[in-house]
Amino acid sequence: MKTTDFIRSEVAGGAVLLVAVVIALIWANAPFSDTYSSFWHTELTIGVGEFSITEDLQHWVNDGLMAIFFFVVGLEIKREMTVGELNSRKKASLPIIAALGGVILPALIFISLNAGGEGAEGWAIPMATDIAFAVAVLALLGGRIPAGVRLFLLSIAIVDDVIAIAVIAIFYSGGIDLVWLGFGVLGLGLITGMERIGIYRMLPYILVGFAVWIGFYSSGVHATIAGVALGLMTPARPVKGRMVLEEMEHTLLPYTSFLIIPIFALANAGIALSVGVMETAVASTIFWGVVLGLVAGKTLGIGLATFAAQKLNLGETPEGVESVHVWGIAALGGIGFTVSIFISQLAFSDPDLVETAKIGIFSASVIAAILGSIILLRTPVPDGVPTVADLAAERREDVGS
Repeated sequence: MKTTDFIRSEVAGGAVLLVAVVIALIWANAPFSDTYSSFWHTELTIGVGEFSITEDLQHWVNDGLMAIFFFVVGLEIKREMTVGELNSRKKASLPIIAALGGVILPALIFISLNAGGEGAEGWAIPMATDIAFAVAVLALLGGRIPAGVRLFLLSIAIVDDVIAIAVIAIFYSGGIDLVWLGFGVLGLGLITGMERIGIYRMLPYILVGFAVWIGFYSSGVHATIAGVALGLMTPARPVKGRMVLEEMEHTLLPYTSFLIIPIFALANAGIALSVGVMETAVASTIFWGVVLGLVAGKTLGIGLATFAAQKLNLGETPEGVESVHVWGIAALGGIGFTVSIFISQLAFSDPDLVETAKIGIFSASVIAAILGSIILLRTPVPDGVPTVADLAAERREDVGS
């Protein structure tokens, strides 16, 4: 993040993620496709004897590496709520309302098609928006899009992340072991104490943070919640002249964008796309619940909630964001790749149901990206309104100065 601007990193991160998806699909459909499953289900033990954890590689990615990704999400949430676009009631009201519309309607659509069936547990799959892909699409559109569109989309996506995290913690965690949960919470308390007595070296926090992860993992609360909690506890204000949160975010964001999320895609995006699998998926209400939830649910939910909030004078869109842009933002909200796949793994134990959900997520994300781009390109940027490309140029100058 020191040698290039933020916007370009988002495009590059989205491109690397897309490449990882393509590689996973090719691997899972190649003549040697059996190696895909056998590799990601290879067991790995970390620790010694009773003090060890044994999981297959896919679970280490989903429970371990993704905790780092959710730590960065926690940092982003903390920054936006303290010094960013969600740090006041006036700024936060419209994105919160829009995001709520964008999670409630997709869930209702999915439930209406799957209530009482084998796919009922997947109701939260179409609730999530993939920030990396959605913002990468905006960045590629560049000079044709007002900068306020990106700002509004990011604000909605941050609230969307908060809701997704709460859903994972409440509805997709296993039976809770209070002893281990208490151990994890004790670790969070220890971190608070370390901050107050002035311990600022990173190593003690890393060690205690790992202990917190162990506690949450062993308790039945999904381990990624530990990452979010640690991110939210990171100071957003200067500490002895250091911007700790910004330093952590700038250090870790390249790793999550270019390493962790692509590895997650490699481990989870490999689907055998045979004719039989596709026919089975398209005949499933899970597939249609995901597709309609992400495409129609997100578009109508975010769009209608935004206009209702404006009508009631509960908030205003950023400069240059017109009605057609709101519909474009709402459509891009249907790109639900990373977190939607993550939730599908938690919702279903049957691999066939997971595969069906993934095919729905892929299909919906492609449709949403195309639909959102078409809508956003229909309206020219008003004179004097900064664009996404202008924002990139400003940040490039800031980096160079």
